[in-house]
Amino acid sequence: MNEKPVLDVVKVNDFVYKIEPTGKMNVPVKIFADENLVKKMQQDSSLQQACNVASMPGIVGESIVMSDAHQGYGYCIGGVAAFDMEEGIISPGGIGFDQNCGVRLLTTNLTKEQVEGKKSELLEKIYKACPVGVGVDGVRITPDEMKEVMVQGAKWAVANGYGSKDDLEHCEAGGCLPEADPKHVPDRALHRGKRQLGTVGAGNHFVELQVVDEVYSEVAEKFGLQKGNVVVMIHCGSRGFGHQVCSDYIRMIEDAYPNIVASLPDKNLIYAPLKSELAKKFWGAMNAAANFAFCNRHILGHNVRQAFIELFPDCSVETVYDVCHNIAKRETHVVNGEQKELMVHRKGATRAFPAGSEDIPEAYRAIGQPVLIPGSMGTSSWVLVGEKGSLEQSFGSTAHGAGRMMSRMKAKKDFPADDVRADLAKKGIQIKAATLKGISEEAPGAYKDVDEVIAVSDSAGIARKVARLVPIGVIKG
Repeated sequence: MNEKPVLDVVKVNDFVYKIEPTGKMNVPVKIFADENLVKKMQQDSSLQQACNVASMPGIVGESIVMSDAHQGYGYCIGGVAAFDMEEGIISPGGIGFDQNCGVRLLTTNLTKEQVEGKKSELLEKIYKACPVGVGVDGVRITPDEMKEVMVQGAKWAVANGYGSKDDLEHCEAGGCLPEADPKHVPDRALHRGKRQLGTVGAGNHFVELQVVDEVYSEVAEKFGLQKGNVVVMIHCGSRGFGHQVCSDYIRMIEDAYPNIVASLPDKNLIYAPLKSELAKKFWGAMNAAANFAFCNRHILGHNVRQAFIELFPDCSVETVYDVCHNIAKRETHVVNGEQKELMVHRKGATRAFPAGSEDIPEAYRAIGQPVLIPGSMGTSSWVLVGEKGSLEQSFGSTAHGAGRMMSRMKAKKDFPADDVRADLAKKGIQIKAATLKGISEEAPGAYKDVDEVIAVSDSAGIARKVARLVPIGVIKG
């Protein structure tokens, strides 16, 4: 049995660690973590995966590891890597199978006390309106409409009666990436996605009723967050559509570049040179999948709003923000004192741009970007705001969640679903799930402490605490 190599992890300060380049590494690895989280990362292969990424062609700055990082497919989940547009690469594994998996947060003007008496009925309505689980059907669309969704993203939803223009104005990229190209989307992906629009899916995806438990900044009011009020967090992505896009392009790139596969420390790092035709095709397909995900979360948000209005006719339900955390984006950043256009890969990482960025919706441009970070089922989630330090330290990025520290198989063994449900009930949290397996796999004990993950981002100056949210009802696949 091969032992894991011992990596020389050097402490820079209480919340940043570093691995200097050795061997084929082109850049250092920067780790946002405290001592405890570093130890957890050393228990799997996440740091070695970050070192492997540091050896990729055209990488600039550092291979970055976020405080929620854990082992993933080729690249660690909770990683950021930026590549030069001339010499760099694009890698499906550096984005993730669930392309534009992300989070949407909705505020309401209802207090916990107002909702509690009707919570069971509300959860039932949301459960029916937001299909969860594997193989569920969503909004039926024609092939032509599917192409429109791939190009227009959440704009298609608004044009077809779901949500409003105001919702769009509170989305990353306005809910639409303009470089989508449906003609490069594989047929198998279209087949898988055509019935999945407006569905949550399974795994760690959810719709969660939460309460604003604590406010840490005056920014909360500007985000529409008031202590004691109920909010809704939606976590999902491009479903089987994006997964198939990723899977098919991995195979295509492997077939096109066997010499690259042979040169890699892990074949799951497979990439296409950015200037290649195959990279351009994948880029168009990935953006199409991302637009599908934006539209998907937008429809779910609309359906949640309608469920609230049926029970609370005078309530208001507003979109705070919608942000992706599995994506590659063209962005301009300062590297070694020079502004450069880069292909920034975020795999399990959330963009966290500070005030003044033109990429932030106008409503938040003077404040900073809302950063939405879900915890594990039954624990707190967080709203932060992007800080200037993110551009200086992490290509405008921070963590995206609590981060797994246990496999799903082990979680099923260690956390029986009935026990998890009972523990949640003791905390006043009601759960509706498509399967018992999903409850066990996503048990809070399978994840790191999200509050510790958030403390690192806040203390390192890449995203500042705004509000802590706690669940009162969970819908899972």
